[in-house]
Amino acid sequence: MKLAKWNASVLSLQSRRHYSTNIETLFSKYVDKTNVFSWNSIIAELARAGDSVEALKAFSSMRRLSLEPNRSSFPCAIKSCSALCDLTSGKQTHQQAFVFGYASDLFTSSALIDMYSKCGQLSDARKVFNEIPQRNVVSWTSMINGYVHNGCAREGLLLFKEQLIENEECVDGVTMVSILAACSRVCEKNVTRGVHGFVIKRGLEGVLGVGNTLIDSYAKCGAVGFSRKVFDEMSEKDLITWNSMIAVCAQHGLAEVAIGVFRTMVSSAEVEYNAVTLSAVLLACSHSGALRIGKGIHVQVLKMNLEKNVFVGTSMIDMYCKCGRVNLARRAFDRMNVKNVKSWSAMIAGYGMHGQAKEALSVLSDMIQTGIKPNSISFVSVLSACCHAGLVDEGWHWFCAMQHRFNIKPSVQHYGCMVDLLGRAGHLKRAYDLISEMKVRPDFVIWCSLLASCKIHKNVELGEISAQKLFELDPNNSGYYTLLSNIYADAGRWEDVKKMRLFMKNHGVVKSPGYSLVELKGRVHVFLVGDRQHPQHEKIYAYLEELSVKLLEVGYVPSVGSVLHDVDEEEKEMVLQIHSEKLAVVFGILNSDPGSTIQVIKNLRTCGDCHTTIKFISEITDREIVIRDPKRFHHFRKGVCSCGDYW
Repeated sequence: MKLAKWNASVLSLQSRRHYSTNIETLFSKYVDKTNVFSWNSIIAELARAGDSVEALKAFSSMRRLSLEPNRSSFPCAIKSCSALCDLTSGKQTHQQAFVFGYASDLFTSSALIDMYSKCGQLSDARKVFNEIPQRNVVSWTSMINGYVHNGCAREGLLLFKEQLIENEECVDGVTMVSILAACSRVCEKNVTRGVHGFVIKRGLEGVLGVGNTLIDSYAKCGAVGFSRKVFDEMSEKDLITWNSMIAVCAQHGLAEVAIGVFRTMVSSAEVEYNAVTLSAVLLACSHSGALRIGKGIHVQVLKMNLEKNVFVGTSMIDMYCKCGRVNLARRAFDRMNVKNVKSWSAMIAGYGMHGQAKEALSVLSDMIQTGIKPNSISFVSVLSACCHAGLVDEGWHWFCAMQHRFNIKPSVQHYGCMVDLLGRAGHLKRAYDLISEMKVRPDFVIWCSLLASCKIHKNVELGEISAQKLFELDPNNSGYYTLLSNIYADAGRWEDVKKMRLFMKNHGVVKSPGYSLVELKGRVHVFLVGDRQHPQHEKIYAYLEELSVKLLEVGYVPSVGSVLHDVDEEEKEMVLQIHSEKLAVVFGILNSDPGSTIQVIKNLRTCGDCHTTIKFISEITDREIVIRDPKRFHHFRKGVCSCGDYW
């Protein structure tokens, strides 16, 4: 009875967060100090309540009274050391367990393995594991978890193989969750499939945690189709299941699928969605530019009073920025009571991708004044903003400040921004010298940035050097061959253009198809280059023909310089006319209210001719047209683009 009252009192204190204040009073009132079982119960209750410090104090008090601990005394004390990552106390408790003969007890040893692993002492954890005379599922799983959480996933998988050899029956759903977590970190599809096969063999596929971890494991190795198959076949799904599937689809660019899963969840699932769910759906809206759906999610955020939630708020900022509404992003940003470094960085990135570099730098200044220290990602956003606006001096200032004022070593992403910034501004030699001085190995992004700048400034020599590096790093990427081919075309070196096209053909390098997305009434429409599959294609081409006459009247001249040399001028103009963004823009105009904004997302950088054409179309139709390519946004209004023709 006394112990029951003690437990109730501890729970009462737990709810008020005043554990240590009255522990001694309660202890004196309810507990028999001479009874080791009472002490064990106290230690266990405190550990369960999350007060690890008081649990260790109680264990220490028991030892000072010279009471001899039994096999139940050590596991909770050791778990408290684990929760605090207190290696010193953990080793002292281990020593006492050894003295009293309980170090090899299964529960004590499993707790020791977990404690040493949490403290980063894997060799000590493995030593304890090796000394267990007869291991059970808990000890195997503890050691595997130790490897996984210390970045040694392969060692965890090798230990699992040992477990199967020693005792295959000593495997349960908890073990398989740990093994699949290891698969997530190894990121090899065949390994995950092999483990999945074992799961089915043992009849564990119905375990909820196993299914949830399988979804993540397949996704981490790029097998999203397998993730979806596991999801569809799960007879039981909880909130984690739904959130995982939505997030997996969103992160892998399957925005419409993610949104579809969310709609199914809302209409048929017996679980309530939460902040994590909404953040994942907002990510999907960001990728697809689904502004209307994103606004609908915003309504749900308001209803659930989550707008000030730092994670949801940051997702809102990202969604509005990537859907072309940076003003709405700023409004969501300003409404957040608490902002973390990700929130500030998202706002900086949003301004940057819309070409509003001064606003981005202003947010950076406010961030620093608020006391939030910019991190590596923040500076990628800052340098990218400077790049989009051609602010060479400002970009160089922050590149230096990042290193000397904030002690952040430049990564390959920072160098990539600087090479892009210098190259696009025409400082090609300076950009090339910076690459030569890099303390990290240049990747394909670095060389591609320089190659793209060589295309802009028609520098064949550096273009060839950049392209050669890219062919070595990523020989199957058609974009590099196309860029070099265009550099040759601009220089009138048509023989080299032919050689490049022949090389691509002989080596099976296929040019990535250009496509554009446009959202209309909650549905995303996809257009390919020269698309004639869309139900309205005849209407689109007819209006495009009508527009082409008006374009010529206002001074449009097709830019055919880089189009294939072996077709006549009329064909060149036709090739340009059927680029996917033009088809998407025309579709948007035909199917939306007069005066409304048309928004298009492209997978490839907008070509010069399309950029010029869409400027004229915005003037002729009196529409604002927003184009988002992989690098930035272009806002066309009354014949002018927000980029100032610098992109």
